[in-house]
Amino acid sequence: MTPLLIAVIVLALIFDFLNGVHDSSNVVATMISSRALSPRAALGMTALANFFGPFIFGVAVANTIGHEIVVAETINTQVLLAALVSAILWNLLTWYLGFPSSSSHALIGGFVGAVVIGAGWQAIQLNGLEKILIALFASPIVGFIFGYILLRIIFLLCWNATPRVNAFFKRGQIFTGLALALSHGANDAQKTMGIITLALVTGGYLKVFAVPLWVIVLCAAMIALGTAVGGWKLIRTLGGKFYKIRPVDGFASQLASAVVIIAASLVGGPVSTTQVASSAIMGVGAAERVNKVRWGVAQEIATAWLLTIPATALVAAGIYWVLS
Repeated sequence: MTPLLIAVIVLALIFDFLNGVHDSSNVVATMISSRALSPRAALGMTALANFFGPFIFGVAVANTIGHEIVVAETINTQVLLAALVSAILWNLLTWYLGFPSSSSHALIGGFVGAVVIGAGWQAIQLNGLEKILIALFASPIVGFIFGYILLRIIFLLCWNATPRVNAFFKRGQIFTGLALALSHGANDAQKTMGIITLALVTGGYLKVFAVPLWVIVLCAAMIALGTAVGGWKLIRTLGGKFYKIRPVDGFASQLASAVVIIAASLVGGPVSTTQVASSAIMGVGAAERVNKVRWGVAQEIATAWLLTIPATALVAAGIYWVLS
């Protein structure tokens, strides 16, 4: 392999690790905040589930990222390098500031920005890009609505229950948290798999786009390692700044998020775990009482979401210009 291709693979794995650090908050915040599990137990369980997610749910998302956005023959390795550096810089910045922004948006924004400046708009497959953008922007709306409806149903079913029902929701978060962690590994780790496989195709080491087993293992391991480390600033943001999360809130938001992300993973739709989990938490809070949610915090996060794609696209374009 050329040094440049090795650099792309290393940077992709670094991005994958930071994705795990960044997005661990999405999975464990509600479990920790509602005291269903200790921080160490929650992060350990989530890391293991992240690793096994891609092996259970397949690599449809990796195929979408690496095969359906760009025409591989029109780009070079510098394009992928610029996209990854841009996404990594954005992840580090938002992690430092404590903003739960989307790693998926950062990668897609950087990817598109580098491709356009490096190969032109003709290198973009518009149908594939449209599919990705629809998945990214529709999934948080679906997560909010599903979280809202799910809590309403739970209240209807438990209207005459005693306070002991809280024990059920606290224990139940072990299973809903596990499902959410599997969905996170199944969706987010695959984005890095798609980039590495595309780099191998671009560099001539693969004749057709097919994700090698060693790529799956490496990417799954790196996102699991990042999750085990945990992003404590982001955990505090999602676990307490929206509102005080109770066991029923954690159970409902985790279940809503897991269903949305797993469904997207099975059809190859790359979604943002950050967006889906955050919107599900807000939907659950709004179902109980609209003014329970601190909408000012939600507005700050939404602003970060909207800025991510254009910001990373511009940075990636600049990086590619310097490299070329």
